[in-house]
Parts: sequence; C-alpha cells; structure tokens
Amino acid sequence: MKFYNREQEITRLLEIQASSADNAQFTVVTGRRRVGKTQLLLKATEGSPTLYFFVSRKAELFLCEDFQQEISDKLQIPILGNVGGFGQVFRFLMQLSATRNFNLIIDEFQEFLNINPSVYSDMQRDWDMLKGQSRMNLLVCGSVHSLMHRIFEDYNAPLFGRATGFIKVKPFGVSVLKAIIDENNPGYAAEDLLALYAFSGGVAKYVQLFVDNKALTRDRMLDLMIREDSAFIMDGKNMLIEEFGKDYAVYFTILSAIARGDNTRSKIEAVAGREVGGYLTRMEHDYGLLTKSLPVFARSETKNIRYGIEDNFLTFWFRFIYKYSHIIEINQFNELRKIIDRDYSTYSGRVLEKYFRDKFIEQGGITRIGGYWDKAGKSEIDLVVLNETEKKAQIIEIKRNAQQIRYNLLKEKAAEMMLSTRELKNYEIEYKGLSMDDM
Repeated sequence: MKFYNREQEITRLLEIQASSADNAQFTVVTGRRRVGKTQLLLKATEGSPTLYFFVSRKAELFLCEDFQQEISDKLQIPILGNVGGFGQVFRFLMQLSATRNFNLIIDEFQEFLNINPSVYSDMQRDWDMLKGQSRMNLLVCGSVHSLMHRIFEDYNAPLFGRATGFIKVKPFGVSVLKAIIDENNPGYAAEDLLALYAFSGGVAKYVQLFVDNKALTRDRMLDLMIREDSAFIMDGKNMLIEEFGKDYAVYFTILSAIARGDNTRSKIEAVAGREVGGYLTRMEHDYGLLTKSLPVFARSETKNIRYGIEDNFLTFWFRFIYKYSHIIEINQFNELRKIIDRDYSTYSGRVLEKYFRDKFIEQGGITRIGGYWDKAGKSEIDLVVLNETEKKAQIIEIKRNAQQIRYNLLKEKAAEMMLSTRELKNYEIEYKGLSMDDM
C-alpha cells in the first residue's frame, strides 16, 4: 500500500528538522501499535542524514553493536570500538552533532526500561550538558502508552521536561479511509466503507493488510480476519498484555463488557464482580483506551456517564474475538463467522453513530458534539451538533436504514431534552436523519 495522508504531521516534523539546524530538538512521537509511527518518521526524514535505532529486547552491548554499524553506514564514521553501553553512544552523537546536523530516530524507546533503565538518566545528563552546542534532531517513539507516559510525564522521571515537542499519531480519519477504498475498490458499497472503518479504525497496518490482500468488501475483510492464520486474532491480546501486566484479566473483562454494550459503571461492576473506578481511570488517562461520555449539556460532576473503547479494532476484537475465544481455540472459525454475521447489523449500527460523529469533527465548523440520554436511559438522541457562535443546532437520529428514522419521535425527544436542560433557546434547530446512504 502506498503512503497516504499525514501531511500535517510531516509538515510539523519538517519544521522541527529545520529548527534543529540551529538548536537541538527532542521530539516524542506516540500512538498505538500499528498506527504508522515508524513509517511517518522515515518518510519525514528521507533525503536527509538519518540514523534509525530500533530498541529490540537483547543485551545492551549487542544493541550498541547494531547502533555503531548504523552510525558507520549512514554517517561514514568508523566504528567506535569497545562501548560500555548506550549512554556512551548517545554522548558521542551529542558531541558529533555540534559539528553536523542529523536526525536520530530511536524506535520502541520504552524498551530501555527492560534492558537498562539507567539509560534515561545518562541521556538526561548528556542532553542537559551538551544541547547548547548540539544540532541533533532527536526523535523518539514508542507504542506502549503507559510506559511512554511514565518516561516523559512523570515529574520524577529523568527525562521529564526535556522533550521540546510531542506528536501523537492518530488513525486515519474517515475522509482518508474513503479515499483509500475509492482508489483500491472503485464502486464500493457503503457497507464496505463502514466495515473498513469498523474493523481497522483507521489504523494504518490493518488498512494495509486489507488493501494488500484485496479485501475491501465487508465479506472479504471478514474472510481475512476470521481464519486460522489471521494476523488479527492475536493482535488485541499482544497489544495490551504488556500495557496491563499480570492484572490483564481484570482489564480484559472490563473492556469486554464495554464492547458488548454494558457501558455504565454499575453495569461494568456487575460483570466484573468488583469495584472498577481505579481501572476505568487508568484506562482513560494512563493507557488512552477509554472515552468517557456525558450527555450533551450535562455538568461535569454528573454521574450519568457512559464509557466507550476509543479504538474501533479493539471494540471489534473484544466484542467477537475475545468473547468467543473458546470457539477459536477449537478452530471453529465458520461458527464464529456465523455469530458475527448474525450480530453485525446491531453492532455496526453503533459504529455508524461514531462514524458520523468523527465526520462532523473532521469537517469542522462546530463547537460541541455529543449524544443525549436522560438518567433513566429512555429518552435518547444519537447526536447533537452545535455551533454556539452562530446559534445553530443539528439534532440527529442515525439508523443503518433510512426508512427506520422517525422524525416525529426525534422531535418529541428533543423537546424533552430542551425542557430538561433549558438549553438551545434562540437557536436555529435542524432535525436530521442520517443513514448508510449518507456516508
């Protein structure tokens, strides 16, 4: 698959690179696994002197041998000889960068925690001492959200406050997914676009797998995902085990409950059989996995909260793959496929709501967006989109099938919402129905 999008990120990285010609730069690039961080950094730095260090799990001395070879190959500098550790390599590069400008990419930077955590203190010392003369463009990236958070955002961590910039690489937006499927499967159906959004969530690696395997219809995507040699089956577990550690089973139970629709704290605790407040907070703030939604116009202290999984692929993985892992263990993939086909319409209806929310945000021109539900959970509006500057509101019902949209009922629920919240006075209100036809 060719390189798509990322114009804004590349522009920013090129600006940082230009600044490094005069002053050392230290940029932290984060984002979930498979989102395309490495390819982005390599694309942004192509054509300029660049060292690429991948921190794999092996002895530090062996890593340094690899890094020395990279220095020799890319910068035409003789290998340093006996090196005691990465701190010595980094110090040498900091000193070298006083005379020449180059990029240094360190990939999977959090792995030094497993290899030699003192690396971060060594880097802090040499960065503080030598950055005034340095012209290095240091770019570090990592996929384990909690560990990168600890390295750079913990006040007591050695590298706290040293980064000069942070870039979070996000999945492709809905307009990019539309462009990709249109280019690779002209004449696609709305069902295919929704499936691409639902299964990949815009994560570059998953999109690439679908494109490279010419699996860009809903059925072909499922054929690729639900089979014995599928790269998708273990990816959810592989992605999260390192984040959660030995407590992963509790986290998985919570995520599985949310994925199937038990998205309030009381319902989650009923499934988990324990108090989950701390787990929810960590998954929201430390791991970046959950979103916490309030009814539009609700006060921040409300307890009328719903939780959602930020990542579309993980939502699918917990809803179908983790939940039915017992079927996968006995290789009954045809049976799992029947279950997905049976439940897909209901499942994808919720995904469609998220699709339109993302689409409104991407298009811009709004100041607030969200759903509405009362405390009893009976009166519910899929989407309320506001432009508070222009005093305009769109109140929206979303259905897969346009014929199921009931405008009279939508207006009744909107009236209840406005009576309850006392909002939208003097607003120009548009009632709208959105379906698969509007994707």
